[in-house]
Amino acid sequence: MWQGVFGFTNVVALLAWAVLVLAPRKPLPLAYVLYGGVAMLCLAYAAMFVGLVTMLVDPVRDPGLAEPDLLNYSVVGLKDLFRSEGAIVLGWTHYLALDLFTGLWIARDADAKGFSRVFQAPFLVLTFMAGPLGLLVWLLVRERRARKSGWTRSGKTPAG
Repeated sequence: MWQGVFGFTNVVALLAWAVLVLAPRKPLPLAYVLYGGVAMLCLAYAAMFVGLVTMLVDPVRDPGLAEPDLLNYSVVGLKDLFRSEGAIVLGWTHYLALDLFTGLWIARDADAKGFSRVFQAPFLVLTFMAGPLGLLVWLLVRERRARKSGWTRSGKTPAG
């Protein structure tokens, strides 16, 4: 079961990333990325989360392990918690959803600041492969353009 859910979430994410990187930035493709990608992954995450927390679905824990202590919020406690197929797929889906949402934000931000699609592509791929690193590099690169164009922290120009 978990391998199937894992495969499904990966296909959803890959298709949405392909649309984000390759398709025109028009309302329909962007809506697909947001709702067909991000929201679908969030829905899958929510269903898995509820199923695992309520024990309606079997997490398929490693053999011989005791039930995890959900109150042990430490490296050891989290390591024990993630020693199941369900928890790994849940965690992976979490990454997929948030990285895709971050990629969508980067694409929209880059479009608004006048960066070409070709220039954006490496940042989107880096975000797909290593989410926080891609976001960090984008934040560093965008800052100069944001300041040159007069964007403030609120996202508005000084005159606006």
